[in-house]
Amino acid sequence: MKKFHQRDEQKTDSSKSTETKKRKNMRRLGGGGLSLQTFANMKSDNNRYNPALIKKQKEFYKNAKYVSKFRKSMKQQNLHDKNETGESSKIDDNNDIDAKQKGKSNKRIGVEDLYKQTKEEMEKARMEREATFQAKKEAKQEAESRRKVAKGKMMRKTRHGQPVMKYRIEHLLESIKKSAGIDESA
Repeated sequence: MKKFHQRDEQKTDSSKSTETKKRKNMRRLGGGGLSLQTFANMKSDNNRYNPALIKKQKEFYKNAKYVSKFRKSMKQQNLHDKNETGESSKIDDNNDIDAKQKGKSNKRIGVEDLYKQTKEEMEKARMEREATFQAKKEAKQEAESRRKVAKGKMMRKTRHGQPVMKYRIEHLLESIKKSAGIDESA
């Protein structure tokens, strides 16, 4: 009888130990796991850092802000123009529709003019950049050709392998003249 009782005690002890292990594992892993709905939401949620998307959104909001400012200014300009010409604000429905259509066509013309003006400015800026780039390129090529000629003269040798002193002395003389010219003008 004693043996049977000891066996039961061992079973209960082992079941208690497995329960405590399970409980500890659950606590360590952070609870009872995720529900299916929560898991699906987490998988579909795309909250990763995406700099391209952020840049696109910023640009979109920036453009929207510019468009709304432009529309407000056009609206104020149209109201200001109407008040200056002395038109009354009480107009028939038919005239009101015509005025709205005219306002829209004026807006289009204004936008087209603005587009042409900005395009011309951009074209001018591009031409200036190209001109400066071309001038720099030509100056660079000229300096490179001068250095090439000077290097050729400086590297010349006599029949016996000695350097030709004529070109070296000319080079020294030119450099002295340049430094003296700078010192005299200052």
